[in-house]
Amino acid sequence: MRSELRSRGFYLHAFGVLGLCISTLVAAQQPAAPPAPDRAAAERIAANNKLPDPPGTGPYAAMKEEVASLPKHVVYRPANLASLNGRKLGVVAWGNGGCSDDGASTRFHLLELASHGYLVIASGKILSGPGAPAAQPQAQTPPNQPRAPRTLAADLTTAIDWALAENTRAGSPYFGRIDPALVAVSGWSCGGLQALAAAKDPRVKTVVMQNTGVLNDGPNTTIPGMDLTKDALANFHTPVLYILGGPSDIAYKNGMDDFQRIANLPVAVANLPVGHGGTYQEPNGGAAAQVAVSWLEWQLRGDASAAHRFVGDDCGLCRDSSWTFERRNFPAAAGKH
Repeated sequence: MRSELRSRGFYLHAFGVLGLCISTLVAAQQPAAPPAPDRAAAERIAANNKLPDPPGTGPYAAMKEEVASLPKHVVYRPANLASLNGRKLGVVAWGNGGCSDDGASTRFHLLELASHGYLVIASGKILSGPGAPAAQPQAQTPPNQPRAPRTLAADLTTAIDWALAENTRAGSPYFGRIDPALVAVSGWSCGGLQALAAAKDPRVKTVVMQNTGVLNDGPNTTIPGMDLTKDALANFHTPVLYILGGPSDIAYKNGMDDFQRIANLPVAVANLPVGHGGTYQEPNGGAAAQVAVSWLEWQLRGDASAAHRFVGDDCGLCRDSSWTFERRNFPAAAGKH
C-alpha cells in the first residue's frame, strides 16, 4: 500500500527545472513523501535548458513564442508561415507534465511536431530554456498537501478556440492557414488527463496520450479538474494512441488499463522502456516524438506512409524491437480511415 501511494505521488510530483513534473495526485492524508527527482535526470534537464531551440527535423523550421492575444499559452509553429505553400496547419493543444504552467517544459517535442506543419499550443508561459525569465522562488506546499495544478483542461479548449478564430480573423498571420478539420489534443502525465477531459470536444479528431492514464483505484478529489474516473474514457470519440514508457513508467498500469477498456474505437498503445520521463529531453523529442508525428500525419492528413508505422502485420512499430506495440479496431491496410 505504501509503495502504491508513493507511486501515485510521484506520478504527479513536480520534477526538474524544465517542468519534468508530475504534480501530486494523492489525497492530503498521503503517509509517504514522494521520492526525490533523479539527480542525473535533473542535471540533464539543467543542461538542456542552456541549449537553443532546435528547428525540428520536419520540412518547416519551427519556433516558439508567447502571443498577447492568447495569454497563459506558448505557441509553437513553423517560423516562416509562407513556406507552407498552401499546406494547411493542423492544431495540437498540449497539456504539460504535472499540469504545470511551464509551456516550454517539453519544447524539443513540441518544436518537432510544429516542424511538420502543426500549430502546437501548450498551456502556460515560457518558464525554462531560451526566453525564460530569471527563476523566481516558488511558494512551498505544506507537507502532505497536494499542490493544485497551475493549468486546467479548459486551457486546451481555449487554445483550440483561439487557433480557429485566428484562421478567420482578417490580419491574423494564421488567416486561412489552418484546417479546422485537423485538430488534436495531447499531453504528458497530468497533462494527458487534461487532454482526456478536452477530448470530448467534437472538433477533436484524434488524441495522443503520453505517459498517462486514469488512476485505476479511483479519482483524486483534492485537485480541481483531476477528479476523472474511468468513465471519462467515454470522452474519446476518435482514434486514440497511448505512448507509454514501459513497466517502469508509473503511468504504465493506468495507461494499459485504459487501453483494455476502450472497446469501440481504433486504439493503440506503444511502449518504449524508458520510464515516465519519456524521450522529451532527447534531441528533437526523441523516438516518441517521431511516433506522435506519424500518428498525427496518418489520423489528421490520411498519410498512408505514416500509417505504415501502425497498420499491417509488418508495421514499423511491429518490426521495431525497441517498442512493444498493441492495437485494436484498426483497418486492415494502411491508409485513411
